[in-house]
This record gives sequence, structure tokens and C-alpha cells, in this order.
Amino acid sequence: MTFIEEIFHVDKPIIGMLHLPPLLGSPKHDYDKTLDDLVEIALKDVRALIDGGVDGILISNESDVPYLLRVGPETIASFTYIVSQLKSELTVPFGVDVLWGDAKASYAIAKSVGAKFVRTLLAGVHAGDLGLINTYAGEVMRYRRFIRAENIKTFIYLNPEMSAPIAERPLHIVAKTVSWLSIADAFCVSGPMPGMPPDLNVVRKIKEEVPNAVVIANTGMNKENVADYLKILDGAIVGTAFKVGNITLNPVDEKKVREFMEVVKRIRRG
Repeated sequence: MTFIEEIFHVDKPIIGMLHLPPLLGSPKHDYDKTLDDLVEIALKDVRALIDGGVDGILISNESDVPYLLRVGPETIASFTYIVSQLKSELTVPFGVDVLWGDAKASYAIAKSVGAKFVRTLLAGVHAGDLGLINTYAGEVMRYRRFIRAENIKTFIYLNPEMSAPIAERPLHIVAKTVSWLSIADAFCVSGPMPGMPPDLNVVRKIKEEVPNAVVIANTGMNKENVADYLKILDGAIVGTAFKVGNITLNPVDEKKVREFMEVVKRIRRG
């Protein structure tokens, strides 16, 4: 049994995105609302995802656009508070991702709230819409050890959205070298931006080069294309396809979740 099956109790899990409302300090935060109001907003999405049948949930501060590369204490505090208030409703395994790629904050929150995994950026140097994004895997892995968070699994972006690596290397080679560095439990492969799928040929090449690695589709999955990707990959993280109007930051549409998961159930039955 792989760690994926141990966590999610199913082969090829579908992890639904819980995009929190804009948190304290972010440009779009509504200061007329309390943190408890934000909890209630998030709770509606939690229930829609779980009632729709997802196997897990990944919680992120997706609405805090434009993102910081290192968040402040106000983000960590409000993120932690909201998730702690949602815990009794989180009846499926859940993870944490503090955008954009703030790995230490992700581990700290995950450790505090009992999350099973984090998704973060730990490999390469990237240039894109947010400027220059560097990663510090050695430092981060030492921090993870320092707070005794080794039991929290690490899902890393092999290729973050809205940016490109400065060192142009084929993604399957990146996957191979990152595997050797032992900084990830699972690789997340993205398209150019939220809602856009990764190149199927690239995905196939990665799995050929690192057949024993857990590789997950990170963006762009929908009920029309998910069968093609799950033939190759070990699961998927789904956000946009579950949202009202297929708009990334809209509320979750339970009907869309159910329809998607019905397709996945048919795939699992073979």
C-alpha cells in the first residue's frame, strides 16, 4: 500500500481545493467581516466538497492575490484560526498550501492543525508574474525536522503556474533529480495557470522516468479529461472545475463535484 492509499483510503484520490476568503492583510480582505464570518464562508465550500464525494481537501489562501513569497504573521494567524474552526467538519484528509510557496508557513500551520500533507514549492528558481521565486529546500527540510513535522507528507510543485524555471530543463529530468534529493513525497504537475491542464505528453514522460514516484495532476482537470490523466497519474487536485461558472475563486458547486466524482468512480471500476 502506498502512502497515498494510507492517507486517502482509495487509489488515485481526487483532492478538492478549499480556497479560503481573502485573509487579514491581503488587498481584498473585507474588514467589515470577522474571522468567524470567513469561517462560515469556508464551511459552505467544505460541505459542498465532502457531500460531493471528494477523497481529500487542500486548503489554500488562493484569494490573497497578488501573493507574497513570504507571508506575514497576520496570514498565518488567520489561516490557522479558520482551519482550526473547520476541523470538526473536515471528515476527509486535508492538507495546507500557503501561497506563494511559503513552505515554512505551510508546515507550521499543518503541524498546528493536524494536516496530513502540504503542497509547496521546493525546487528550482522561477521567474514569472510574481517576480523572481527562489526555493530553499535544504533550509526548509531542516525547519520541518526542527518542528518535528516529518510525518506531514510533502507534495511539491514540479512546475508552478504563472512562471517558468530560469534553468530550462525537461520536467522529467527535474523529477528525476528531485527524487534523488529526497525532498518530496509527491510531485504536482501544473498547466500554465489555474484551470489549464498540464501537457499529457510531459506527464507521460515524467511517469516513465520516475515510475515509482507519486505524480499528481495539479491544475486543469475536468470531467471530460480526467480519465486520460488518471490512466497515467496517481491522483488529481481539482479547483476550478468544481466552482460555480468554472471560475477559480467562485464558491464550490456541489453538483459539479458530484458529476466529476461519478466519472472518477467509473474509472476506478475499470
